[in-house]
Amino acid sequence: MSTPGTTDTVPAAPEPFSSLGDAWLRAPHPVLVVAPSGTVARANARAAALFPRALPGARLGDVVPAWLADAHRRAAAGTAGTPEPVSGRHGHWSLEAHPTSTDDGSVVWWLVDDTGRSLAEAELRGARERTAFLADASSQLLASLNTERCMEMTVRLAARFLADAAVLVAPATGRRHPLAVATGDTVTLRSARVDPEEVPGLTEALRGFPPVPSRWTDPASLPDWAVPEGLAGTVGSVVVTPLPGHGFPAGALILLRRCGHSEFDASEEIFARVFAARAGAALSAAHLYREQHDITATLMAELLPPVLRRVDGVEFAGGYRASRETERVGGDFYDVHPAAEGEHETLAVLGDVCGKGLNAAVLTGRIRNTLQALLPMADDHGKLLGLLNGALLTSRHTRFASLVLASVRSRGGTTRLRLTSAGHPAPLVVRRDGTVHETDTRGTVVGVLPDIRSATTEVVLRPGETCLLYTDGVTEARGGPLGDTLFGEERLRAALRDCAGMPAEAVVERIQLKVAEWLDGNAHDDIAVMAITTPRGTLPSGASPEVADGAARSGPAA
Repeated sequence: MSTPGTTDTVPAAPEPFSSLGDAWLRAPHPVLVVAPSGTVARANARAAALFPRALPGARLGDVVPAWLADAHRRAAAGTAGTPEPVSGRHGHWSLEAHPTSTDDGSVVWWLVDDTGRSLAEAELRGARERTAFLADASSQLLASLNTERCMEMTVRLAARFLADAAVLVAPATGRRHPLAVATGDTVTLRSARVDPEEVPGLTEALRGFPPVPSRWTDPASLPDWAVPEGLAGTVGSVVVTPLPGHGFPAGALILLRRCGHSEFDASEEIFARVFAARAGAALSAAHLYREQHDITATLMAELLPPVLRRVDGVEFAGGYRASRETERVGGDFYDVHPAAEGEHETLAVLGDVCGKGLNAAVLTGRIRNTLQALLPMADDHGKLLGLLNGALLTSRHTRFASLVLASVRSRGGTTRLRLTSAGHPAPLVVRRDGTVHETDTRGTVVGVLPDIRSATTEVVLRPGETCLLYTDGVTEARGGPLGDTLFGEERLRAALRDCAGMPAEAVVERIQLKVAEWLDGNAHDDIAVMAITTPRGTLPSGASPEVADGAARSGPAA
């Protein structure tokens, strides 16, 4: 049978049938002439080849597709205007039929083959749909950096748009492979011991090699773990494609279609690989994020300020606020090192590294580790600071730090402190009667000069009295009515005066609250405070409460 035409150009409206003669017989398109009675009057050779039963006298509805017969009834019944062209399919052809009414009541149907145009339009629609799907899939896959959610989204999208079901096989963790399985919108995540060799092409896909053609895979040979529940015995076509990642494979994707559905053709296999590439990139990003998160969490545990507690009857409390709300670490730090066995003093340290953010936090960690190693020298603050200074001068860091050391010993219901400042604000002491005074210790910062100077002072804290160590982020916090006034030492003293007799934790909370109210959301430096308190009710051996109260009112220690 010949094709119904070779051009999709719509012919000009013919002359009325009575004046055509036999010219229409030579038209390059199939032409049917239908009499007013609805029977075929004549058909040219191309029309006869297209509709073999379209013989003169045959009822039109018996020899042409229903869409053309319906269109003729509407055209024949029309009383005004020119009948509109109609389109439909006949076999593997797509036809466009143009009706022309003649002066004797007949209708001439000029049929144009527009199969090529229809196929091109269908391909264009398919390409647009696939492009839109890939864009939407990329957005959804990259919306989460959680590996499990990314696996779930991958199989959900694949089962919804590419196949009847999808199975994602992730790289093995130990002896088990994480799996994500989707049938429709139902997704399950699990892990199983699987043998990739049981699925043709899966071993290669997990190594990142190109997939094997789907025709090489016998659906009946798939193992149970590769066939989702409800599809057993009904799988008719399978595609196995790798999920390429950043430098290493992110897994493999198995797509399954039921028997009776169209098998995967070459273009669909290519499109599945394009989708798998997007999914693999997203999975790889999620894996790298989780790996970096785990590393960061491990390192952060060492950089974050510790939770302080009571040591040998002395209360320790600390508070830290980074310069940026999005950061958890910075250049301020504090530590408490309880006395080792056979020793009597606990070493408390509060410091401030030049700079902010993670870079400053790295040097903070180095200083804290160095101090930990130098604890055997903690009884000599000058020597300890000298060794720390030498360690910083020989490091690749160019930043310096200020800090204050406090050696703490509880004795007879009181707390004795040895305080040494190295370029740091001197600690403040608040007595139970609200008196606040600054301790007499000064020194130079560490990490700048080969030699440093420092002076150590001693302080006695009786029950209910506190020594406050703080960084300059407290006094240099800018706020107030215009937002540019320093919090200053006087406001700090006033806030500390109201903390007389409070536990260490309450002192820290009150100072932090006062500073936060003053800032009122303004930018600020790192802020750290530490309170060392002799708890109220702590009495010397054999002393009465009256004796303790009298001692607490006796004023600053010499």
